[in-house]
Amino acid sequence: MKTISIVTPCYNEAGNIPELIRCVRDVMVQLSSYQFEHIFIDNASTDETLAVLRQYAAEDLRIKIIVNARNFGHIRSPYHALLQAQGDAVISIVADLQDPPGLMLDFVREWEAGHKVVVGIKTRSREAWWMYRARGFYYKLIKRLADVELLEQFTGFGLYDRQIMEVLRGLREPYPYFRGLISDVGYNIKRIEYTQPERFHGRTKNNFFSLFDIALLGLTSYSKVPLRLATLVGFFTAGLSLLAGFGYLIAKLLFWNTFTAGVAPVMLGIFFLGSVQLIFMGIVGEYVGAVFTYVQNRPLVIEKERINF
Repeated sequence: MKTISIVTPCYNEAGNIPELIRCVRDVMVQLSSYQFEHIFIDNASTDETLAVLRQYAAEDLRIKIIVNARNFGHIRSPYHALLQAQGDAVISIVADLQDPPGLMLDFVREWEAGHKVVVGIKTRSREAWWMYRARGFYYKLIKRLADVELLEQFTGFGLYDRQIMEVLRGLREPYPYFRGLISDVGYNIKRIEYTQPERFHGRTKNNFFSLFDIALLGLTSYSKVPLRLATLVGFFTAGLSLLAGFGYLIAKLLFWNTFTAGVAPVMLGIFFLGSVQLIFMGIVGEYVGAVFTYVQNRPLVIEKERINF
């Protein structure tokens, strides 16, 4: 029998885990010709998440747990769990049930039809409308700037063949942009559309800074446009400053006694150029930081414990 590995990252999701496990079991009953394992990676939760997971793992050996030594962030921890899965196919699904478990039936059907990668694409969402629009704008922007064709409204929810996982294991990414890696691998991708439901329980753990981190990671991992834009803006502002200088010089020569430059234009110019420099220093810093992360070559996570492996 083929084995399907289902991977769920979790951090403070004690209220969602029982319902997720029930839904996954109901789906796998319909896929009775497959064995399955459900791997949870707990990113140092501070609520009862680990206790709930231990209880289910004691009753069902198919539920496996990786316990992180500390919180290693929302990028590294889920990716590490995916790389530990040894099934013929690996399905990534979040703990808050915003990835509909029922869609796994469609994933498996398309996988058996020959697709190595089957992903869920959000066409609608029951989250705040402005957040969905903001995400849509970001996806369109990065798709235009990226060196590879990135998927719009793709969160990582999907099925990946063992062959894809072996490729990912060989990349040794210390801080991976998983959504981009799936496109970068180059295999044909089967898209299945769905409507994203609301969280089943609790509030999202993603704040502005975590979303900003993902956005910049995607931008700097798959595009050099920001660096080239910095050069273009530098040339443009230099030319603009030169023209303004000549303009002031000519005006002063023509109207020597009446023309006064004043302090305001000088201050505006200083603040404008300073802000441009800070923005692009930050962008360059992101690229330098990415290089530094690769050079360090630290493990994705440090595990404290494994259960049922």
